[in-house]
Amino acid sequence: MVHQAEFLQGRGTEVSSILAGGYAHPLTREWQNERQLTKNMFIYPLFISDNDDEETLIESLPNQKRWGVNKVVPFVSNLISKGLKAVILFGVPLKEGSKDPVGTSADDPEGPVIQATKILKKNFPDLYIMADVCLCEYTSHGHCGVLFDDGTINREESVKRIAAVAVNYGKAGVDCVAPSDMIDGRVREIKLGLIEAKLAHKVFVMSYAAKFSGNLYGPFRDAACSQPGQGDRRRYQLPSGGRGLARRALKRDLEEGTDGVICKPSTFYLDVMADAAEICKDYPVCAYHVSGEYAMLHAAAEKNICDLKTIAFEAHNGFLRAGARLIISYFTPEFLEWLDN
Repeated sequence: MVHQAEFLQGRGTEVSSILAGGYAHPLTREWQNERQLTKNMFIYPLFISDNDDEETLIESLPNQKRWGVNKVVPFVSNLISKGLKAVILFGVPLKEGSKDPVGTSADDPEGPVIQATKILKKNFPDLYIMADVCLCEYTSHGHCGVLFDDGTINREESVKRIAAVAVNYGKAGVDCVAPSDMIDGRVREIKLGLIEAKLAHKVFVMSYAAKFSGNLYGPFRDAACSQPGQGDRRRYQLPSGGRGLARRALKRDLEEGTDGVICKPSTFYLDVMADAAEICKDYPVCAYHVSGEYAMLHAAAEKNICDLKTIAFEAHNGFLRAGARLIISYFTPEFLEWLDN
């Protein structure tokens, strides 16, 4: 038999182990979050084609569409009424002859990104517009830069071309340019170009500083029509095991003048996101929940493996725990509604 003194002594050591009272209520469960999801964290990807009247469902990317400039305004207006604050634009040139080896159509004044920027700014002056800066959607070979004859990246010509695109986006009214190519030196070249164009004081540079090559981009490539014609992007995007390389890339982009960083993909790279939050502690860190991750959650929900809303919250709260402040997410329309409830 346990004596009363021993029982009381035992009770004294057990108090701190009783945690459930701290999260027994839905509200107290939210109180346990160090940070909570808010609408202004979300950035919604928009695929804009050069067909002005397009509204095409992307089969591999559930609930997502390619939009023409004549169709996108009503769609965005509905999201803004629910609290949307920011979008990131991806141009999709589909017309015959619109692609060439140097991606000329990327910054065509009549092209999808610049035209979409102008019409969105005209209708929604307060909408924050980011533009993805890359050449893969616009090049005939499908790679993110200009190539040498042997198919490898010509770094010098690539960063010059990418910087020129970024500057022209800034001139068109884009609030933020986001270079996603991962080619060495492009942030410095962009920043110098913005300074020369007298735009550096008002255009945010958010680099994809820790972007990994991998198997999660298939639906995006369907949406953006950006599959490489030959080879892959492993020579200039990070290998999946390259945590040290990611840390070095983050430091490189900070030194070159980026104003914020993106980690991509997100779910399988939370350690890298945590590294970014440490290395870039004075900068906004953005998680990109990429197309494959998004499609996987939908596929799992369709098979009744999980509940879509619950797993989406679980994933996105994971990004916050890892240190992200912003999230590029295809779930943005849903979160604009979910966060009202």
